[in-house]
Amino acid sequence: MTSQITIRRPDDWHVHLRDGEMLKAVVGYTARQFARAIVMPNLTPPVVNVAAGEAYRQRILDSLPAGSDFTPLMVAYLTDDADPEEIARGYEQGVFAACKLYPAHATTNSAHGVTDIRKLTGLLETMQRIGMPLLIHGEVTDREIDIFDREAVFVEQVLGPLVRDYPGLKIVLEHITTAEAAAFVEASGPLIGATITPQHLIINRNAIFDGGIRPHAYCLPVAKRERHRLAVRKAAVSGSPKFFLGTDSAPHAIGRKEAACGCAGIFNAPFALESYAKVFDEEGVLDRLEGFASEHGPRFYGLPLNEGTVTLKREEVTVPEVIAEGDLRIVPFHAGETLQWRLVD
Repeated sequence: MTSQITIRRPDDWHVHLRDGEMLKAVVGYTARQFARAIVMPNLTPPVVNVAAGEAYRQRILDSLPAGSDFTPLMVAYLTDDADPEEIARGYEQGVFAACKLYPAHATTNSAHGVTDIRKLTGLLETMQRIGMPLLIHGEVTDREIDIFDREAVFVEQVLGPLVRDYPGLKIVLEHITTAEAAAFVEASGPLIGATITPQHLIINRNAIFDGGIRPHAYCLPVAKRERHRLAVRKAAVSGSPKFFLGTDSAPHAIGRKEAACGCAGIFNAPFALESYAKVFDEEGVLDRLEGFASEHGPRFYGLPLNEGTVTLKREEVTVPEVIAEGDLRIVPFHAGETLQWRLVD
């Protein structure tokens, strides 16, 4: 039995660091494990132009613990009237690493998102031309569509035509949760990839209703049936370079989760690598963790692999029930559980 593994330092290709006091409270957990991270732009107001991207990047850097070696990769939030020239300028100047497409009202702080992808024709043509990746929250928002079907319907009705119409556009389908999404990505060409979260590898939708409503198991896209969890898990551990690590860590204070209308999001950053190691260990493919965590993402984005390493030991670590940072109290993923792997400092 393997007692210790050392892998190239990984990156997180999808994380929410928030802003203000929450940013200061959580950014250290990501920086401790990951060399780089694609930082989501759904702030209030959202990051829609170069100036906002530069300002947010500086706030992240200013909030890092002393001695951190971490690079935030900024993302432009797309709206119906997104300016192709401004987006291209941000990409060419190295401010933006990608654009994020949120269907309007699909998730937290997505009210300014895109109402109809056809409104982005000029922008998508520009992105295809300059090689700028499009990151997609892949759900339809039609209230007539069951929430558990929204990703599969998006893949069929929106993503399929998008890939057909823009064959040179690099696309990441974020935080996939369904067998349909995994199959679509695997069957597509090399310009189509997907990120996978730890929670969607470990829980199915039963976790949200285990003995009552469990708000800290609620995220968007929502966890699906067991067959979908198994399909996504199979994709993650397959060794395919089309699938890579993206935690979608999304912290909310306890009061915003445990409310009459609680926020979506799971805060998994404190034990993200331990969580992924648990999955790859259970599947008997620890040797594939490095590819998933440290190699597939940068190769997809056309970035160099990291030089440093991190080490995980087979050693019990108990996840606290609550993480307190200043006045903030946040419940982490695996709260109260004991994991079998520990990231060595």
